[in-house]
Amino acid sequence: MKAVVQRVSKARVTVGEEPVGEIGPGLCVLLGVARGDAAAEAQRLAEKVARLRIFEDEGRFDRSLLDVGGEALVVSQFTLLADTARGRGTRPDFSQAAPREQAEPLYETFCSALRDLGVLVKTGAFGERMAVELVNDGPVTIVLEI
Repeated sequence: MKAVVQRVSKARVTVGEEPVGEIGPGLCVLLGVARGDAAAEAQRLAEKVARLRIFEDEGRFDRSLLDVGGEALVVSQFTLLADTARGRGTRPDFSQAAPREQAEPLYETFCSALRDLGVLVKTGAFGERMAVELVNDGPVTIVLEI
């Protein structure tokens, strides 16, 4: 399981022209689920995201999403599992990404685990073509893998 976590001042997801998720200050989380991932990984990653100290306190990264009461916008993104090792000009291989029937429940488990920790969670629309807009605060972007 892989997540790209971006500290944002605001973020939103639309499907077509319809907004489906929108947050103020917090984290935009792009989440990729790999074949073989399980609920335990989703819960561990959610805890890591919620407790990741990337918000500033007196000039240092010393506060977490939980500490600042921030929101999370979680967007499914199977393309995070792309394998591009075959060289230049090749199509990415997505065979390590979990199929929808495995990925969607783990995506939901991740979101539920964040909610259980007290984070207000908004989501994209799983499996849909989405437009993600965000204002990266910092910029701060961290890649996490479990």
